[in-house]
This record gives sequence, structure tokens and C-alpha cells, in this order.
Amino acid sequence: MKSSNVTRLIRLLIAATALQVWPAFAQKNYGPGVTDTEIKIGQTMPYSGPASSYGTIGLAMAAYFEKVNAEGGVNGRKITLLSRDDGFQSSKTVEMTRMLVEQDEVLFMASSLGTAPNIAVQKYLNGKKVPQLFVATGATRWSDPANFPWTTHYRSSNLSSAFFGLGVGVWNDLRYQAIPPTVQPVEIWPSLW
Repeated sequence: MKSSNVTRLIRLLIAATALQVWPAFAQKNYGPGVTDTEIKIGQTMPYSGPASSYGTIGLAMAAYFEKVNAEGGVNGRKITLLSRDDGFQSSKTVEMTRMLVEQDEVLFMASSLGTAPNIAVQKYLNGKKVPQLFVATGATRWSDPANFPWTTHYRSSNLSSAFFGLGVGVWNDLRYQAIPPTVQPVEIWPSLW
């Protein structure tokens, strides 16, 4: 073979390889749960069982995402909330969460309800680096970014809420006991009002 034929053959092989490989480079890779047209969010909720009245949280979220989708979604992407019934049982939460992560490939888990159900899946989700966002529980354990960087909560703990409520109640009781009935509180501590 002449060198010009070898050169042509090499060029042809390069072109053929480029044509085969090009689609892989052209595809956008957003990671699990995200495409050009959709964002998948996972959630477990007690639609049955002892805490089923809290299932309305999941229904309200689904209704909100329907509204968002009707208005064009988020940057043109449809939000798909995959909310599964865990019956407020930790073993069922683990099963449903694994299904959402491994089969449905959700981007993150959002607002799953309950302390015990969320504890049951916290290590699994953090190990898989799947965000566990807005954990719906009042336990104090959720602010631990050193050990669980993929978990975050959205409300104060029951303990801090109780201390705040207790503190305000005690303060009001002491304040009004110390003030003579003829004096208005605003006259004594105007900076508090």
C-alpha cells in the first residue's frame, strides 16, 4: 500500500470512529433524575397507617408541582413527584426509598415524613449521595453535616420550639407578676414591645 492509501485509510478510520463516538459526547448528562424535559423527585409519605392524616402534605406537594408544570415547569422541565406510601413504617420506608433511588432514579428525596422513617434511610441516602432534603421531623439529629452532608431539615426541632415557647411563657408570667396593676408594661420596658 502506498502512503497516500494508508493516509486515506487512517483518515477514514478516524472519521468512522468520530461518527460512532460523537453521539455519546453530544448527549447531555445531568445525572440521575434529570433530563432535558424532566426532573424526578422522590418522597415517602404515610398515605395509610397511623399517621395517614399527614399524607395531605404529599398531596399538597403533588398539586403544587402540577401547577408549576401547567405553567411551563422549571426552565422547561416537568417536575415529577414520585410519592410512595410507606404507611409510617420504617421497613416500608426503606423499601420505597430504595425503589425510588435504584429503579426510578430520582434526583433527590424531599420532605419525607417522620423521625423513625427518615433515620431508617439516612445512612443509605448519604452513602448513595442522594440528597435527603427538607426532612419533615422535629427531632434534633438532622443538623449533622459532618456525618450526613446529604441531609437537611427545614424546621426547628421540637426541643428548641419547646424551649422557646416555655421561655416566652415563663417570661410573660414573671413580667406581669412583677408589674403593679396600675402600670402598663410599655411604660416599664418599651424596648421589648
